[in-house]
Amino acid sequence: MGYCSTLAVLGHSMVPPNLNSESKASSSYRKETISLLKQCRHINQIQSIHAKIVRNAHEQDPFILFELIRLSSIFNSIDYAYKIFQHTHNPNVYLYTALIDGFVSAGSYIDAIRLYNKMINDIVLPDKYVVTSVLKACRFGLAFSEGRQVHSQVLKLGLSSNRSVRLKLIEFYGKCGEFKDVIKLFDGMPERDDVVALTVMMTCYVEHGLVEKAVDVFNRVKVKDTVCWTAMIDGLVRNGEMSRALDVFREMQRENVRPNEVTVVCVLSACSQLGALELGRWVHSYMGKYGIKLNHFVGGALINMYSRCGDIDEAARVFQVMKEKNVITYNSIIAGLSMNGRSIEAIEMFREMIGRGLRPSNVTFVAVLNACSHGGLVDLGFEIFHSMRGDYGIEPLIEHYGCIVDLLGRVGRLEEAYDFIKSMNIPPDHIMLGALLSACKIHGNLQLGEQIAKTLLDCGNADSGTYILLSNAYASTGKWKEAAQMRVKMKEAGIQKEPGCSSIEVNNEIHEFILGAIRHPQREKIYKKLEELNQMLKLKGYSPSTEVVLHDIEDREKEWALAIHSERLAICYGLISTKPYTPLRVVKNLRVCNDCHTMIKLIAKITERKIVVRDRNRFHHFENGACSCGDYW
Repeated sequence: MGYCSTLAVLGHSMVPPNLNSESKASSSYRKETISLLKQCRHINQIQSIHAKIVRNAHEQDPFILFELIRLSSIFNSIDYAYKIFQHTHNPNVYLYTALIDGFVSAGSYIDAIRLYNKMINDIVLPDKYVVTSVLKACRFGLAFSEGRQVHSQVLKLGLSSNRSVRLKLIEFYGKCGEFKDVIKLFDGMPERDDVVALTVMMTCYVEHGLVEKAVDVFNRVKVKDTVCWTAMIDGLVRNGEMSRALDVFREMQRENVRPNEVTVVCVLSACSQLGALELGRWVHSYMGKYGIKLNHFVGGALINMYSRCGDIDEAARVFQVMKEKNVITYNSIIAGLSMNGRSIEAIEMFREMIGRGLRPSNVTFVAVLNACSHGGLVDLGFEIFHSMRGDYGIEPLIEHYGCIVDLLGRVGRLEEAYDFIKSMNIPPDHIMLGALLSACKIHGNLQLGEQIAKTLLDCGNADSGTYILLSNAYASTGKWKEAAQMRVKMKEAGIQKEPGCSSIEVNNEIHEFILGAIRHPQREKIYKKLEELNQMLKLKGYSPSTEVVLHDIEDREKEWALAIHSERLAICYGLISTKPYTPLRVVKNLRVCNDCHTMIKLIAKITERKIVVRDRNRFHHFENGACSCGDYW
């Protein structure tokens, strides 16, 4: 590889003054060495070539050093790249840039900024390339004062008119939330109405949740490219605007703009959150049409989408056809199997991963411990939990402790779970205590439940679920006065119960239902189907569990309060809108109540349908009068 070609890799065109004085032998050795370096696929190969370079006294060749530093960074060996740099005599701006880029890629933003400051102190003149690299480090590291200093240097060096530098400054100030500076820089750009500049502005807004401002900027773009469309979709997804994200994707299709793998992953993420299985399937088939490969990035998103939409069999098929699988891929399938009640398969997948020599991460252990919890596998759960520190040197986090508490609570070992919490070396969070409180209600241990609820109330971590769980626990044991008092305390604390909301996908369209509030155009048919189901269920011996409904209303009102739960309305819509025997898939924002759980099991049996409900806790696969959760969730 020639000298100028080497520089082109970095984007430079300036050639050091000693180029013409070098011998033909040196030039030939350089080309041969750089060619060998580019063929390397592992850091050990890089180190072997480096050792030969040192023996041949070419260790100070700037072009070879550049490739050594660049490739060491690519192979996640930034420490080795830094050692090479430390032994370099009088490094030039290109070598500084290569190592700063490496630090940024490795997430070592402070090190990147320090190296830039060293370059300034060593009186090495910055250029636009190293400035854009260090601004990226300041942006990701939220190093505001350091970024300001770089901006000052940009002005002194006369680089402020450079488009790339200005865009990086806009990104930096946008990340730090300094929108006055963002707008000032943007308005000063002669080419500010082009797609790249507007996309940068749009990204700045969505990073701070300013969705409507981002949409306004998006609408200003006359000719939107793939990056622009993808940035808008990604911004909406990250701000919880899943339906709008899918609307933008559909508009992108109408404009005949070809998506890339990032677009596909963003859309699949939206489908995952909404439970939009049919649209997710369409995106999957769409990938083949446009030649989007099933790599780790896309494959993990597909597995996650199918898992979170309740089609775990298709998630497993995607996993099996993937040629290369890494830890992230295994994490996705283990978590998917776990949340869909396939605990044994999840554990088998975990063992397969270990057998292939892949090192589990914190995320892996959360997934497999959840599988143990959902399967009630106490001994295995503790064995895996202890292996974290003993076999892998991974210190358990609050999520891992929470899985063990949930596991013990699931099997009714409540006192043991509480003792486990007290023995932890980190304080419990409200999620862990809430899970144990829920287990206390299920297993009828009101005394411990009261104790846990008091802990949550005293430390100010009680949410609506805490009050409602304890209130329902009192109601289920006939303590109506105490149940009502909890509701009053909840109101006095200014805490409102999150309204139940369920959605169902029919004909690639998401239909949402809120507790007791039907504005759907087919509401009359939905209520008619609901009444029809209630009559059929009563003939099968179903009796509503009205003891958890406020006691100061009549029995018929209690039954109606249960009947209009959002998941029932969504199921009724599914029944009147799809062909017989078609599976129904519902997503709910809250935990399914006991009465709805009992009712849906019967509906699945009577209608001979498979009904999949994803609630806040997990998936429920209802079929033939039974549920995959084993009546514990």
